[in-house]
Amino acid sequence: MKKILLLGSGELGKEFVIAAKRKGLYVVACDRYAGAPAMQVADEYEVFSMLDGDALEAVVKKHQPDLIVPEIEAIRTERLFKFEEEGIQVVPSARAVNFTMNRRAIRDLASRELGLRTAKYFYAKTFDEFKRAADEIGFPCVVKPLMSSSGHGQSYVHNDDELAAAFREAMEGSRGDVKEVIIEEFIDFESEFTLLTITQQHGWPTLFCPPIGHVQKGGDYRESWQPYAIPEEALKQAQHMADQVTKALTGYGIWGVEFFLTRQGEVIFSELSPRPHDTGMVTLGHSTNLSEFELHLRAVLGLPIAEIKLEHAGASAVVLAPEDSDKPFDYNLVDALKEPNTRVRIFGKPDAHRGRRMGVVLCYDDITADVNALRDKAKRLASTVLGTDPYMKK
Repeated sequence: MKKILLLGSGELGKEFVIAAKRKGLYVVACDRYAGAPAMQVADEYEVFSMLDGDALEAVVKKHQPDLIVPEIEAIRTERLFKFEEEGIQVVPSARAVNFTMNRRAIRDLASRELGLRTAKYFYAKTFDEFKRAADEIGFPCVVKPLMSSSGHGQSYVHNDDELAAAFREAMEGSRGDVKEVIIEEFIDFESEFTLLTITQQHGWPTLFCPPIGHVQKGGDYRESWQPYAIPEEALKQAQHMADQVTKALTGYGIWGVEFFLTRQGEVIFSELSPRPHDTGMVTLGHSTNLSEFELHLRAVLGLPIAEIKLEHAGASAVVLAPEDSDKPFDYNLVDALKEPNTRVRIFGKPDAHRGRRMGVVLCYDDITADVNALRDKAKRLASTVLGTDPYMKK
């Protein structure tokens, strides 16, 4: 029986653990706090800061895993090279995780080394550098920490008066010990989409899921859907870019590659995650024949993926915490589950802050169904679970 050490135990990790247990694997779930979602379904768990390299090494030595599967950004990623050299499979690879946990590395790889079309960008460690970059890029612009997740520390800046607050928010929202921000050109896009990309072992070809449309608020996912309407030529551009960047990073597994689609039909690379993607939770609602978590596991283990196909139209909408809480909420599942073709997934987070993702509502229908009507249904039902609007501001 193979043993997996999961680094980060949020809702994506929980679904991955469930997929792994269905294949007979042993999972040790790790996070900085007890009771994290994936810990609830794993065989064992460890609580420690993964930014503490010595603590990470101690856990690896204790459990002797066959695979290390990172699920979050706040990891002492340089230690993963040593584990890989010792014969432990790092997913998708130590190189990939080290690059993608820091926006500087992945953006420079995409833009400068591979020549992919990205938004214009600069880095800044001080406010003076930040101000000069804003003057160069112009307004509006987007500000993000170099290392963060779920939109923490991200903001849109419309004028000089908002710069100081945006810089402070980005610095405070940074995960780990990287205190630097990236400031980007604002792209006037028609829509955003995710292309789940699967790199495989044994020389098997790279595969792509049908593209997923999504909406973010403050850099954090709010809803996603399939099918996503995109011109064939634009889809080919996205697949080519996703193939280039994942090959350069190396390794096996699923990658969430995000793009902008402009009003002129241009595809622009945005970001990449070397693991299941939050927007891909729509695949839990039967939109595709295999969920992103099953696809990730098969690629990680070197198991065949016979086909990936769209079976239903599907939509997902997040359930957000209405307030801070140090205890679990009382969820209303009745209203959502009265509706046909509806699923609710509660993540099981032990506490909350206002606007934190606590669950997701999934709706599906015949593949020819009106996807916009499905999106409206998912958002309406998500708002009944805790009485919060999926588009609420944090």
